[in-house]
Amino acid sequence: MVIGIVGLLVGLLTSGGDEHLNQRFWANLLVNGFFFTAIALGALFFYALQYAAEVGWSAYVKRMFEAMFVGYLPIGLGVIVIVLLVGQFHGHHLYHWMDDTLYHEFVIGEGESAEYVDQMVEGAVANSNYDELLANKSAYFSPVFYWGRTIVYIAVFLIFTFLFRKWSLQEDEEASLELHYKVHRRSALFLVCFAVFSSTLSWDWVMSIDTHWFSTLFGWYLFSGMWVGALIFSLVSILYLRSKGYFPDLTESHVHDLAKWMFSISMLWAYLWFSQFMLIWYSDIPEEVTYYTQRFFSEYKWPFILMFFINFAVPFYVMISRDAKRNPYFIIPTGLLIFVGHFVDTYLLVIPGTMFNHNHFGLLEVGMFVMFLGLFIFSVFRALSKAPLVPKNHPFLQESKDFHI
Repeated sequence: MVIGIVGLLVGLLTSGGDEHLNQRFWANLLVNGFFFTAIALGALFFYALQYAAEVGWSAYVKRMFEAMFVGYLPIGLGVIVIVLLVGQFHGHHLYHWMDDTLYHEFVIGEGESAEYVDQMVEGAVANSNYDELLANKSAYFSPVFYWGRTIVYIAVFLIFTFLFRKWSLQEDEEASLELHYKVHRRSALFLVCFAVFSSTLSWDWVMSIDTHWFSTLFGWYLFSGMWVGALIFSLVSILYLRSKGYFPDLTESHVHDLAKWMFSISMLWAYLWFSQFMLIWYSDIPEEVTYYTQRFFSEYKWPFILMFFINFAVPFYVMISRDAKRNPYFIIPTGLLIFVGHFVDTYLLVIPGTMFNHNHFGLLEVGMFVMFLGLFIFSVFRALSKAPLVPKNHPFLQESKDFHI
């Protein structure tokens, strides 16, 4: 965290001549805020999935996923709220649709005293900022509806975070099948909420940056990225802790299963990426293909292409064999490379639509990423230290310890 803060400050101090520095700072804050929050949400989803499906093998390592959303999710959601609030009060212009002048066809007067109206009245002239497409989305983007949705997302995620943690610690104190079944039922309820919210929040917080563009696959695409990020961080952390003498009953089968998840969700992400790209590029509809032309025919071209091949080809060719999924010397470097690759993916979701051709990549970007990475690691491991590393009284705990495939 200290290294990241120093890098960030040096980047800010040496960017005095950058007239887009304010936009650049907030765009990178959104990139990092969303990327690490998405990982925590991926961990919350996977945790609930294990309970809803009555999975036994993961019981021994469930505290790692628990620590990821308990430790970081309140922080990450707070960062996103700050970015959205500052944008709503016009402290930055990441979200084009937050400009109130775009929704009215006519204007009376000029400057700060201008009054925007929807009908031609005396003294009114055509509003040069009027955006007909956005005007047709005004109900969806209205502050009341937008912030209402955002508050619901955050409230649901934090309520389930609190309840899952509470019941997990309670289970350590008392063996109760009824408590386990309660978590099982609530996990199923959470998955229903998450199925909707994971898509709608991706539209609200990320896709709406490119206001005139939309994709019906976008929610699934971001969901697969958050899921694989959570799997990578958990697996690398578990292997690190095992090397330090923790998780003594961790078997190669646990590692194998987690690595299989990492491999398979990487393939899901690649499938969704290519499906979205291929259908839009082949149909060549102007308002859709502009999203990709903005990334292909600009300074973002090579990061965009390399990001896909790293996130697809590296896990496919390195992790496809059974032995590789059990070998930390394959898992850790592959996982770290994919982790950075998915950060670049998030970066390319935000930056081209906010910085356009004015982007700079330097110490500010590197420092902020390192700072957030340090904060994420600190938050997760701090939460991990607040409870026994191995849960007690979980009905599937012995089954998990005896897990061999």
